[in-house]
Amino acid sequence: MPSKNSLTLKFKRLRPQDDADIPLPRFMTAQAAGMDVCAAVPAPLELVPGAIALIPTGFAVAIPFGYEIQVRPRSGLAVRHGIGLINSPGTIDADYRGEVMIAVINLGCEPYRFQRGDRIAQLILKRVYHARLEIVEELDETGRNRGGFGHTGKQ
Repeated sequence: MPSKNSLTLKFKRLRPQDDADIPLPRFMTAQAAGMDVCAAVPAPLELVPGAIALIPTGFAVAIPFGYEIQVRPRSGLAVRHGIGLINSPGTIDADYRGEVMIAVINLGCEPYRFQRGDRIAQLILKRVYHARLEIVEELDETGRNRGGFGHTGKQ
């Protein structure tokens, strides 16, 4: 159920005659943070361990200025099959209008077969802030300062 703070996302089916059977992204529960997105593969696609593929979704989306959509893995696919996203989280910018493609990787030990209509990722709408950039001679000092990886804690 949309709240008073919700935004409208406009989706366009790119191949309506071919992909009418593929559900558009949707929230699977009333309090879900992400919308599940489905594979619009024309035939089953097998991904061997270590392989990467771009999975079509059959849609484009208009994202309002000041927002992005983050593409995140589905935890069930990750835990049960080792399927992740190669650039997680991926970003869909507000000015992109091409087909949303999901960049998957098989980190598991067995081949995995993507079927038409499988839920393969989730989409999260996030606010984006554009910062003013300023060049300075010095930066504020902090307790950590230039400490690198692992510097803030003891092993």
